[in-house]
Amino acid sequence: MVNIPGGAVELRDDRIKSSWKAEIKPFLLAQYPVTTDLYYAITNQSSFDGDLKPVVNISWHDAISFCNLLSQKAGLKECYSISNDGKNIICDLEADGYRLPSEAEWQYACKAGTTGYRYGELDKIAWYNENSEGRVHEVGRKEPNSWGLYDMLGNVWEWCWDLYDEQVYGSYRIFRGGSWAEEARGCGASCRRRSHPTFRIDDLGFRLARSL
Repeated sequence: MVNIPGGAVELRDDRIKSSWKAEIKPFLLAQYPVTTDLYYAITNQSSFDGDLKPVVNISWHDAISFCNLLSQKAGLKECYSISNDGKNIICDLEADGYRLPSEAEWQYACKAGTTGYRYGELDKIAWYNENSEGRVHEVGRKEPNSWGLYDMLGNVWEWCWDLYDEQVYGSYRIFRGGSWAEEARGCGASCRRRSHPTFRIDDLGFRLARSL
């Protein structure tokens, strides 16, 4: 995992023409999205030994459960408390276990000190609809950002912790980053998408974070 320094980031919601700033405490973020190999090794569902493509068809709930399971196996304190009906989930940011990044953490880490929509030339840093040949690719095959994070744009969308707009969209959660199937305009540091936490699709995965 990469040690991400503290700082600040400005987020915006073009839908309602608003922007806001978020303070970022230092945290850890995985160099790559969670791979199929890692996901199935930890969940013991089946063997995908050596499959280094990002795991996809993962719901937000699946990602949360995986974070807790990986924390258990690593001897770390779980970040997520889940109610019996699965509807209420609380994140303990003081816990040392694995979790999803907040969208502010994700955007801040994606930008890695840059100020533009992307941290580099799109074809060099991302798999998207014009160069992906219609499929997901192994992690780490494109250039990283200046903080050593790969595939922050393109390849697969990545779930974040945050609710999108509870008053309008209820339990919908945010995902970021674009994918192998996305047009160029969707592969940018500030592009926001959302869906129901049970949603699964073949270009949506997740990346692990930890608090420091």
